Amino acid sequence: MSLSRMAPGNDSFMTQFILVGLTDQSVLQLPLFFLFLVMYVVTVMGNLSLIILIGLSSHLHTPMYFFLFNLSLIDLCYSSVFTPKMLINIISKKIISYMGCMTQLYFFIFFGISECYVLTSMAYDRYVAICSPLLYNAAMSPKVCSSLMLISYLMAFLDAMTLIGGMLRLTFCDANTINHYLCDTYPLLQLSCTSTYILELEIIIVSGINIILPSLTIFVSYGLILSNILHISSREGRSKAFSTCSSHIIAVSLFFGSSAFVYLKPSSMPMNKGKFSSVFYTNVVPMMNPLIYSLRNKDVKLALRKVLRMVKFRSETLSVCAYSFRRRRFCVFI
Repeated sequence: MSLSRMAPGNDSFMTQFILVGLTDQSVLQLPLFFLFLVMYVVTVMGNLSLIILIGLSSHLHTPMYFFLFNLSLIDLCYSSVFTPKMLINIISKKIISYMGCMTQLYFFIFFGISECYVLTSMAYDRYVAICSPLLYNAAMSPKVCSSLMLISYLMAFLDAMTLIGGMLRLTFCDANTINHYLCDTYPLLQLSCTSTYILELEIIIVSGINIILPSLTIFVSYGLILSNILHISSREGRSKAFSTCSSHIIAVSLFFGSSAFVYLKPSSMPMNKGKFSSVFYTNVVPMMNPLIYSLRNKDVKLALRKVLRMVKFRSETLSVCAYSFRRRRFCVFI
């Protein structure tokens, strides 16, 4: 079956690509399938639970949890853009259509850049809460929080449109094998039979803006937070604050560090190294975020207990109602 069809003129238009995957060794395919399946299930369950919990718990309707809600929503969508297709490709044909590839690439860029700015907003929120608590209500008002999120999504939309516009202008001749488990910019550039210099420059500029600036802002914010924590008199309070901040910094470092390694690397670097590094920001970090930002948080634990008690109460009420119905008695569900 031909994987490309001739278009008017001498160029050809690629209709399908082949995704190599993480590795082409058949002995590793089944273990990788179950590994990424478990990671995806944990990612979906963790982020979906956090979304539902924040939505149902009125005392979690604060700026910090507003950003956490958006982070969980982004991680849920982000991992769902490529992981299901990745799992299917491991056990079946590793083929993706041209339009499917470009669509996946667009949403991959959009949600990836959105996460950069949401993490930045969360770091700024913590900085204001710890270093300027008296100004917190004014500095993190609902209007400010909504504006920060709007700017995050707008930046992601504009940058994704810029890069996908450049990718759509590329011409693919004969090569159609993408050395990756998803449609990404650099693996696709390697297949182009036209000049990619301008597009490579665009990718470096967009990556630099969306990786370097947010990561610097985040680390400066946490640096000021840690400096402020050193003035806490209570040893227990200082230890707890350090523990919380360190876990946040680890998650942020993994996300921005692995992203910088892939997108700010020299073009001569082998693609396999970037492919394995991308596992951290595509699979590991979205799975870790709900655990890092919520499970060690008292407010989330309290909200979870309340929701579980409410669910238990409802189920017990339903059981009583069912019993009363069988006895032909009237039951009011509260």
